Amino acid sequence: MKHKTRLFVLLMVILVIVFIADIFTGNAPISIKDGWNALFGTSGNAIIDEIVFNYRLPKAITAILTGSALSIAGLLMQTLFRNPLAGPDVLGVSAGAGLGVALLTTLGGSALYSAVTWLGSMAQVVAAIAGAIPVLLLILGASSRIKDSVTILVLGMIFGYVANALITILQSFADPDSLKVFVMWTFGSLSAVTWNKMPLLAILVITGIIAVFFLQKPLNSLLLGEQYAASIGLNIKQTRRIILTITALITGTVTAFTGPIAFVGVVIPHFARALFGTVNHKTVIPATLILGSILMVTCDIVSQIPISNQTLPINAVTAVFGAPMIIWIVVKRKKL
Repeated sequence: MKHKTRLFVLLMVILVIVFIADIFTGNAPISIKDGWNALFGTSGNAIIDEIVFNYRLPKAITAILTGSALSIAGLLMQTLFRNPLAGPDVLGVSAGAGLGVALLTTLGGSALYSAVTWLGSMAQVVAAIAGAIPVLLLILGASSRIKDSVTILVLGMIFGYVANALITILQSFADPDSLKVFVMWTFGSLSAVTWNKMPLLAILVITGIIAVFFLQKPLNSLLLGEQYAASIGLNIKQTRRIILTITALITGTVTAFTGPIAFVGVVIPHFARALFGTVNHKTVIPATLILGSILMVTCDIVSQIPISNQTLPINAVTAVFGAPMIIWIVVKRKKL
């Protein structure tokens, strides 16, 4: 118990350190003194104040929300389907969100485009949510009729493949400018979430995460199989619907605001179990949240390191970090 407490304290300290480092990292050099003053008052320079408070701070907070949400969604999927490679995107919700954005960006000048352009910077978010909702409803409809969780997993993957196929068709008809906008969205970005968008992102993500803490016992029961969970009185269908809803909610929300971000949801749950040496969700859930936040903030720092004044796509950086972590876990534990 003391070992786990010390480990949690250490992880929280690391999270605070990388969070602060993220605020002071970027193409525009800002001294620690000016950055600190900008956070808690004013640095005396309007440009520095703008960069720190209205760009880097919300981006760092978005990284924490995104990392924790995707990681906890991956944990839920791996527990429900008892599949070590299951991630938050296996339900097809992320692909549905991508389809919504593809429709918006590739059908410029259409009635759909005209109907949402008045939303300004929120247009892509609304389009992504509108694309994710039908997939969620299909998954929930299937879960109410199908008993086998593996079948639901396969259906989710099929929905994702269909959405991706439709995206490819739309791209083939898109003009170069619209295609570029969509491709840039698929790179993933944490900087698109401004203070105006932050409340909606935070409310949806935090609500989903809080709900997960009430599922500790059902999730532990599912580790031993659905038959065992049902034998001790767990309502499998209801629990499954709750887990699918929470996963789709937080995955769809994060994808809508930041674009698709891969690998985090798959690798972090494994790393949390390996680091704490347990599969008990009472420990694994908070560990997953913290580790996911640390990884995403660290990836954001790496993406902001000046390379010819360019910012690296966050989606690529998470993959570069995630792949070695999976390899390390497999080598250490001999299995997933």
